[in-house]
Amino acid sequence: TDAVPIVCPCRVSSVLNRDVKHFGKKHMFDASEETCWNSDQGTCQWVTLDFPRSVKISQLHIQFQGGFSSRLCTLEGCRAGEELERISTLYPEDSNAMQISFAGLRAGFQVEETVLDKLKITFENSTDFFGRIVVYHLRVLGERL
Repeated sequence: TDAVPIVCPCRVSSVLNRDVKHFGKKHMFDASEETCWNSDQGTCQWVTLDFPRSVKISQLHIQFQGGFSSRLCTLEGCRAGEELERISTLYPEDSNAMQISFAGLRAGFQVEETVLDKLKITFENSTDFFGRIVVYHLRVLGERL
């Protein structure tokens, strides 16, 4: 079973100047190098993905704009009807590079614990003085169950 990109509804903490047309969440998933989600200022911006069906997550791909990235990302997830639980902590580079992390390969977690109906990524420590986050690409790879 090959991992495939999981498409799902998503919510975000904020959008720069509420300008959804130019900086909205949809731009994280459009595979365009020209568009991005740009959060407004403030600490702890976040993205929540609501999967229509349970998903076994294998990889998380994220591409920030350097200078507007997060030094610390907390991943929380849950099954339907449950409370979010911390799954993993990522320490992304402050760069424009596509960054890939492998969910479920963290010590102490069984593979079945990466089966989720909801995933929340919290950007806890922005490299931007005002706390803004800019994400060009966000992709979750996995297997629909």
